[in-house]
Amino acid sequence: MADLMKELVTGIVDNVLKEILKKAGAKTVTKRKKRKTRSSPARSATTGRFTRAKPARAKAAAKKQVSRRRTAAARSRSKRA
Repeated sequence: MADLMKELVTGIVDNVLKEILKKAGAKTVTKRKKRKTRSSPARSATTGRFTRAKPARAKAAAKKQVSRRRTAAARSRSKRA
């Protein structure tokens, strides 16, 4: 009689444990959905906000690099070193 009770209890415990482990098993990770981007000229490419169309401006010519004259302080500093 004790063996029958023991077998009955272990069977029930095993089934319950299997059921619990089956439900709490590997959960599927939800995939992040990518947002659809609208390629509209009224929207900014970086922020996606609506922007006003700016008038095209002519580019200024590149400036020549000018040698800078050293100050008296800089000259005396280099003389001391």
